Amino acid sequence: MKYREVARKLTTLGCQELPRKGSGSHRKWHNPATQRATVIPDWGRRDLKLGTVRAVVRQLGIEWSGFQSV
Repeated sequence: MKYREVARKLTTLGCQELPRKGSGSHRKWHNPATQRATVIPDWGRRDLKLGTVRAVVRQLGIEWSGFQSV
């Protein structure tokens, strides 16, 4: 799954990408419903590993089944 797909799903679930303060390949996301935040690597065309995506979803306080269904 690419970063764009993950970002689209997170936005649909109500999460917000925080503005970047510098350069780098990671982007910070915040879930206002749970007040949790995490970083997601943005590798462009490369796929993110499934374990990384699952960890991001867990850290934001979202159920995996809810993430998959979006």
